Amino acid sequence: MSGLHAKQQSMLRDPSQVTGLWSQGQMDPRALAAQADVGWRRTLAKLGVTLLVTREYEHLLLALSKGSTTWMHLPHPSGLAVDRKARALHVACTRNPNLLLELQGERTLLPRRARFLPGRTYLHDLAFIGGELHGNSVGQNAVVCLDYEEGAKRVWWPRSIEKGGKRVFGRNHLQLNSIAAGRTLAGSYFSASVPEPLPQVPGDLDYPVDGRGVVFSGATREPMGGGLTRPHSARLYRGEVWVDNSGYGEVGRMASGRFRPLAKLEGWTRGLCFVKGVLIVGTSKVLPRFHAYAPGLDHRKSRCGLVALDPSNGKVLGRLTFPHGNQIFAIDWMEGARLPYGEGKDVKPLFYDLGERP
Repeated sequence: MSGLHAKQQSMLRDPSQVTGLWSQGQMDPRALAAQADVGWRRTLAKLGVTLLVTREYEHLLLALSKGSTTWMHLPHPSGLAVDRKARALHVACTRNPNLLLELQGERTLLPRRARFLPGRTYLHDLAFIGGELHGNSVGQNAVVCLDYEEGAKRVWWPRSIEKGGKRVFGRNHLQLNSIAAGRTLAGSYFSASVPEPLPQVPGDLDYPVDGRGVVFSGATREPMGGGLTRPHSARLYRGEVWVDNSGYGEVGRMASGRFRPLAKLEGWTRGLCFVKGVLIVGTSKVLPRFHAYAPGLDHRKSRCGLVALDPSNGKVLGRLTFPHGNQIFAIDWMEGARLPYGEGKDVKPLFYDLGERP
């Protein structure tokens, strides 16, 4: 057998390469290296849940629980949405084409179904609104309702993209990137880098961001508050909109139309999740090309990790740092869940009987 044929025959034998559309080899152990302080270990043990985390530029989905880290390779994973009743996890992957993936299982979350979407969809955040899965189609300046059979249907957009009787769906202008999900679209909120289209577009190095970010009201389709810099990960908690003010490394809430910071952290804040009264926030390194997008941070000191906070006073309860990590996008949680790959002996292989419940 020729060397070429031998190489081809050996490819895609590892299930992690098949499920992640990933043919480049095994996991580099440096990607999983983590440093947890005592407070983080104590907090995670007290919560008793699995944290699900996407690290987008590392093409990595993580499940973190007390004494266990399991993982999957996925192509640039971004938003997460958990259906805790169905024990299902939905993940948005933003490479071209986009991929929407569902994982489900009683304990080990296994791939169940997937849907490819055009790259222009440019999915970011995911959330359930009224029992239906929704996502930010950043490439269309809109929110879409997602279905694994029907695809993506535009259901909401800011009033500012309606110009001269036309709607600007053809290109990303606002970086409309997160969903604070209410029971209805009208009761939800959506973060964006700017309130209306500008001559520059996101990705341009002169795209003005400092203090230009807003949170749109689902009901009015107008900003309900502003003063943010590259906001991400808006979430509703006890009737208030919480959001990451990424360009300043802050997390806080919106009150009387303005952002009220709770804490300033050691990196680009993105990813926000409330778990049993504890606030979990992600921090990322500032991408070298976009230092101008983080005017409130020293990019040389930014780091990748998770921080547990008391939302009542901003007290840091614990930190987990990924020394070789780069970018965190989203955080969610589930009771007693694992991903298929890891070091634990009880991690279930993907070669399973059709009648088996993983």
